Amino acid sequence: MKIIRDIDTKRLAVKLKPSAEKMVKRGHPWIFEDSIIKQNIDGEPGDLVIIYDHKKNNFIACGLYDPFSPIRIKLIQFGKSAQINEEWFVSKIKEAYHIRKPLLETDTNSYRLLFGENDHMPGFIADVYDNVLVIKLYSHIWFPYLNWMVTHLIAITSCTVVVLRLSRLLQSKGEVYGVSDGKVVYGTLENEVVIFREHGVLFSANVIKGHKTGYFLDHRHNRKRVGELAHMKTVLDVFSYAGGFSVHALHGGAKEVISLDISKHALQMATENAELNNFKGKHTIMVADAFEGLQDLINKGLQFDIVVIDPPSFAKRESEIAKAKKGYSRLAKLGAQLVSPNGILVLASCSSRVIADEFFMISEESILETGRSFEILEKTYHDIDHPITFPEGAYLKCGYYRVQ
Repeated sequence: MKIIRDIDTKRLAVKLKPSAEKMVKRGHPWIFEDSIIKQNIDGEPGDLVIIYDHKKNNFIACGLYDPFSPIRIKLIQFGKSAQINEEWFVSKIKEAYHIRKPLLETDTNSYRLLFGENDHMPGFIADVYDNVLVIKLYSHIWFPYLNWMVTHLIAITSCTVVVLRLSRLLQSKGEVYGVSDGKVVYGTLENEVVIFREHGVLFSANVIKGHKTGYFLDHRHNRKRVGELAHMKTVLDVFSYAGGFSVHALHGGAKEVISLDISKHALQMATENAELNNFKGKHTIMVADAFEGLQDLINKGLQFDIVVIDPPSFAKRESEIAKAKKGYSRLAKLGAQLVSPNGILVLASCSSRVIADEFFMISEESILETGRSFEILEKTYHDIDHPITFPEGAYLKCGYYRVQ
């Protein structure tokens, strides 16, 4: 299949600083520009880079060259040399699909097939929504291999439509190799809003204009869990976005659900997603800044059986970590005040720079500071289609607290 014209690549040989070499030998997938001490020729996007060790000149890893990123080499193969050809890519796609098979045996037809570095495909995301495959590229390194990848992803998923999404960095370069963000590169897309199932609950994803690839699949397990807990309960879903937790709660038999978000457009999507499903409970939307909205509900003396607080990433840069921690503390304190006696507070974070242990400690200390005690019901991390193979790849964590 020809999505773009063929792009020739070459092979580079590289040696690294000893500290970087150690990290590579441990399986870390990133090599930064300042870690390279010897390189035989200049590289172009997607060129294959062979990393040799200092002492014996042995192969230790290989990766793809990215001249547009401070992460200059994204590694794809470690320890044992291999022919990086079409068969290699096919084998990695099959390995990734095998990991997801248990999920596909449930009433679910939406999943992440390729999760970047964690599936040996750094900067390459492939999500499936029913019969639509959405590929999102975060690096130029994938253009030389795109024709192969699309062909074999279609073969293993049986998708009839493929949409290509490009990161802001790639979009900033204008049209690249004749493709642009949101381009349908295979099949015919009848509607840019695709309806899909998640554990028997219906949702929609705008695969052309939506965030990321159209939806956030990583919280699937937690949404299902909240749905299981919500029968005959009142639920507050904060930072609700398109209503993932809200819709599962309604599907699970919640009496009343309030979806709170600062975006009217997101809450419209939440309303539409709820209406895709049969439910008897009352669904209300609340357009407000989360912090102000929570305080307003406290001032009104309201409480809920379940409060879910799932903010966007608070720390996209190192400089934002301290502020992020304060934000998580404030949210935990506000949320704790809104939970009915023996109700459940669900606190989540998707900031990889705030590690799980720190997030849970902040959450728990903040609940106690409100004068309320709690029981830890469970702590969850990534769903099965978001495997983690290196520390920086871990970002999602979620705590369930029964507040006394």
